[in-house]
Amino acid sequence: MEILIVGGTRNLGPGLVAALLARGHRVAVCNRGVTPDDLPAEVERLRADRRERAELERALAGRSFDGVVDTALYAGAEAADAVELLDGRVGRFVALSSGQVYLLREGLARPFVEEDYDGPVMPPPPAGTPDRAEWGYGAGKREVEDRLAEAAARRGFPAVVLRLPMIHGERDHYHRLHNYVARLADGGPILLPAGPHLPVRHVDAVDVVRAIVELLETGRGVGRAYNLSQAETLPIEECLERLARSLGRPLELVRLPRARLLAEGLLPAASPFSNPWMSELDPARARAELNFAATPFDTTMARLARHYATLPPPAGYAQRPRELVLASRAGERP
Repeated sequence: MEILIVGGTRNLGPGLVAALLARGHRVAVCNRGVTPDDLPAEVERLRADRRERAELERALAGRSFDGVVDTALYAGAEAADAVELLDGRVGRFVALSSGQVYLLREGLARPFVEEDYDGPVMPPPPAGTPDRAEWGYGAGKREVEDRLAEAAARRGFPAVVLRLPMIHGERDHYHRLHNYVARLADGGPILLPAGPHLPVRHVDAVDVVRAIVELLETGRGVGRAYNLSQAETLPIEECLERLARSLGRPLELVRLPRARLLAEGLLPAASPFSNPWMSELDPARARAELNFAATPFDTTMARLARHYATLPPPAGYAQRPRELVLASRAGERP
């Protein structure tokens, strides 16, 4: 099969390219060429800023693909361009969306199921706030999904949508798990915002790649949306305890007001799993229709803990001395 990946250089991209090549498919990636990559030489490079329709049109001129995986769709206009340029020239189109599409909905109970997508959406938070940025991301993903659903219904465009929570893998360019591993390695405490936390229910990049390959090769799921996630739902404390155990390190937690951690500029690096905009997805539909199977959480943590323990600390670790000072003063009287 001839497969195009839009994006392809970060997080899921390299693993997906490797999996497709291993199964004998021909692979091209389309991106701006800004992010250095170590993709194999046999991968065809197409250059375009997908936000510029003219550039994308030049890159795809005269081309047809058995499958397209779009890892970089963030706005409805981008989805509309993809439909116009690929309609009749693609066998199946896999779009990566986000569990954040549910966080804009009003009145939902966790975990979210695919049927929860339709219904009232909350108004945008005040401009210039972190909540507004998070809302905007979810709103953009909803625009993407709406455009693709409309194209599937009206034109038979062969789109499949995968809704994803936080993705853990060796190529996570946000360094979320890596930030915890580096902090556990130095033996100091982890700073957590005080108060309740959302439960942790993420997904392994290996499982997402496997699901995408399955969709491309079988043609299943066209016109449908699917949640992908791990099976376990864990409190953040248990999640971090399991990660510490996999590293053979003790876990010490120090809780401070979220407002103070934000004012000090310590979030998200100090505790990436403390984001108040974090989805919790029910993958039952994907299990039933796609044979999706999630890697056990401990297996994922053990693999990635070993991987990140061999790497230099991420950029977010540069603030660690300030974290340790705050932690040491946590018990002092004001």
